[in-house]
Parts: sequence; structure tokens; C-alpha cells
Amino acid sequence: MSKEERLTEPERADLAIASHAEITPAQRKEMNDKVGALEKAILKVPQVDLSTTHELAGEVYARTIFIPAGTVLTGAAHNKDHVNVMFGDISVSTDEGMVRLTGYHVLPTKAGMKRVGFAHRDTCWTTVFHTKLTDIEAIEDEMTDESEMLQTRTLKLRNEPQQQLEGEQCP
Repeated sequence: MSKEERLTEPERADLAIASHAEITPAQRKEMNDKVGALEKAILKVPQVDLSTTHELAGEVYARTIFIPAGTVLTGAAHNKDHVNVMFGDISVSTDEGMVRLTGYHVLPTKAGMKRVGFAHRDTCWTTVFHTKLTDIEAIEDEMTDESEMLQTRTLKLRNEPQQQLEGEQCP
């Protein structure tokens, strides 16, 4: 039995993420186009409020969302390399394909990555991003060229009620 065969599922997921093979710009575009197509379909159904919270400390911005179990979601492509911290149970796209992450994981992410995910259980997802800015909307604009698609913007613009699911929120 090889070392990889003896690893638990979370250990295999960490190994896949840690290897983080470089992909070409053409491969990144193809992956992002597929996620974008799914995103268009997702936006046609009622949206779940992901209860975004923001923290600023020094020149570090942390943006946390609460993803209720059963939620399919996509993320914005970021303009800079950043770190994601998650706790829960979610299948998420990586450069190596879809990976199911359970428990606690830290994921370094290259600029330009657009993710898709499915939460099997309630999941907290925090994006940690370096910035010298202090205004949340200005930080969102710096963080992604898709800031107008972020729920912090879209929920403000819509008058329709958002589906609020019961469950624990992120600490």
C-alpha cells in the first residue's frame, strides 16, 4: 500500500492543494469560463444570504461568509494572490479539480482563480487579503473586477427578500 493510499480523505485533499500545480493562462480561462456558465444558471434562482462579515486589522482584510448546507455557489476571481480559510464540509474547485474538504483547511489561492462549491454541511469560508485601504467597498473593488457581483453589493440593490436559512453562523 502506497503512502497516498494510507492517507485519510482530508489528508489527500491537503496533499492535492499543497501540490498546487501551476496551470497555464489558457487552462485558467477555460476553468473560469465553466464556472461563469454555472454562475449564470445559479443567478436565475433565489439567492441565499451568505451573511458576509468583514474584519480589518493593520493592512489585512478578512471577509467571511457562512455557507448553509445544500448551497451551490461561485466565487469572484481575485486580482491578487490571497489565502482562504475554511471550516466545514464543502466540495470546491481547485487547480487540481474538485476536492471535498472537511474540517479545517487553509488554501493559498493564486490571482485569477474563480471557484465553484457545494456545501455538504454548514461551512464558514474566510478570504484573507492584503490591502492598504480601509473602506470596504474600495477594498472589494481592489480585490476583484467582479465587485458588482458580490452579495454585499447585490443584496443592497434588490428589494426582493432573500432566503435566510436557519443554522449556526460563523463565529
